Amino acid sequence: MNFSLATEWLYGEPSSQAQLRSQPEDFQVFERLPFTPDGEGEHVFLYIRKTGENTDWVARQLANFCQVSPRDVGYAGKKDRHAVTEQWFSVRLPIGRSLTWSLFGGDSIEVLESVRHSRKLRLGALEGNRFVLRLRDVTDEQAFAARVEQIRAGVPNYFGEQRFGIEGGNLDKGLAMLEGRLKERQRHKKGLYISALRSWLFNQVVSDRIRQGYWERILPGDVLMLNGSQSCFRAEPEASDLAERLAAGDVHLTAPMWGRGELMTRDDAAAFEQQVLEPWQALCNGLEGLGLNQERRSMRLLPLGLKAEQEQEQQWRLEFELPSGAFATSVLRELCQWRNANFQQE
Repeated sequence: MNFSLATEWLYGEPSSQAQLRSQPEDFQVFERLPFTPDGEGEHVFLYIRKTGENTDWVARQLANFCQVSPRDVGYAGKKDRHAVTEQWFSVRLPIGRSLTWSLFGGDSIEVLESVRHSRKLRLGALEGNRFVLRLRDVTDEQAFAARVEQIRAGVPNYFGEQRFGIEGGNLDKGLAMLEGRLKERQRHKKGLYISALRSWLFNQVVSDRIRQGYWERILPGDVLMLNGSQSCFRAEPEASDLAERLAAGDVHLTAPMWGRGELMTRDDAAAFEQQVLEPWQALCNGLEGLGLNQERRSMRLLPLGLKAEQEQEQQWRLEFELPSGAFATSVLRELCQWRNANFQQE
């Protein structure tokens, strides 16, 4: 099976080119939790700045430093290794036991804040991330600046290529699992491969809506999502204000994250989604067999608070915020043809 990672551009293929990650400081991520630690309890929340290290490795080092099981360490989301990132970790420590956090880490890890909380930090308990990116060797800067203004209205909420692994390796392994050719014992890897398959199917539907001119058109039976939430509802013929709300960014069209059960869409929208995914029906059936349920994901991604500054000739600084589960690279792909300068994809 050929898993092409090519997807449609919303604003046409960019003419500008740029380099990203010439150094880790060119890609900075700042995590935002949806709550404030309550200051008491058996879990210590640590806000950590890390440079050039992946999240799982830091979590293991933290468990070793605290002499606890890795199961007692939590985090809300994984962050890029080739970057400077600030994120929260939690570690279960009995009340009364204290550690000198300045001794943890080294040149690449620094504890910026520590506070107790009553519960462990769980994966997915994340409001969003703020990104500060530096692009170098930017060509056709006039077109680049024009693109910045275009994407304020949103970009396709594609899953980034890092979800699919090097040359789509996660997809191949996920398919091999479904077909019984691969027995993956590690739970997190199994989840990664299955997630890659669902993400790829989602991308196909979004790409086809752009290709067929349905990006901003509400089809009969479409399912929309309220901005800033996961709350969905089906478009009803009598709701005459939906087009205006869609244009204003108050609601977003959605595409399926495949699983068992009926599609939430109806009528023309359901027929469209079934037609797009018909060539991969066996893949859809395999995902249903795993017990995954039908879910929806917003097709549109709004880069909030987008700022773009030309620091010098052919060098730009970008800053924006994205909700949990969104990819900064999905914003970048609409801006320019970017490439990693010195790092290979993990």
